[in-house]
Amino acid sequence: MDFLFRAVNIAFLVYGALIIARVILSWVRHNPYHPALRFVYEVTDPYLNFFRRFIPPVGAIDLSPIVALFVLDILQRLVFWLLTRMVGLL
Repeated sequence: MDFLFRAVNIAFLVYGALIIARVILSWVRHNPYHPALRFVYEVTDPYLNFFRRFIPPVGAIDLSPIVALFVLDILQRLVFWLLTRMVGLL
């Protein structure tokens, strides 16, 4: 079961890092058609767009990644709690 907890933890860490990379990409000039950068956009856009529907930008600042990371942390804790409960039932 330790493998499962590690795998879930790594998945959440990688996705959080992709969101942070997306934020950094918005600050610098880059080629949005580069395959690696395109991957970052395609993976993070659906999740971030969900929050953008409810959180309007404040001036030129997009606060949705902050909320998205906060919700991702809550989801990670919930998944770990559920996994712990499931392991206890086995």
